[in-house]
Amino acid sequence: MHAKFKYLLAGAAAGAANGFFGGGGGSVLVPLLTRYCGLDQRKAFATSVAVILPLCVLSAVIYFMRGGLDFATAWPYLIGGTAGGWLGGKLFKGVRVDWLRRGFGLLLIYGGVRYFL
Repeated sequence: MHAKFKYLLAGAAAGAANGFFGGGGGSVLVPLLTRYCGLDQRKAFATSVAVILPLCVLSAVIYFMRGGLDFATAWPYLIGGTAGGWLGGKLFKGVRVDWLRRGFGLLLIYGGVRYFL
């Protein structure tokens, strides 16, 4: 299968997850980029962040237009998320890939257990 078509399918899966659940596209995209598209782990994490930003903006616009977005509640999270994203981006190069993968896996397990219970 052509590589660009694989990327298109991976992006579509991430977009569908983001649109359906209001987030979580990155948790779909990173494994697809590494296993299905053949990107190395570090590039998959970075690419996921670059792809998820416009997907989140699109989802936010749709939720806003349908009356489901409360900006007053979202602002503190946006500020904290911006600071955390900046710090994480600065620390990203210094963390070994196997620790990034483990941390991501633990985050997925934690989120899955929280949502299941």
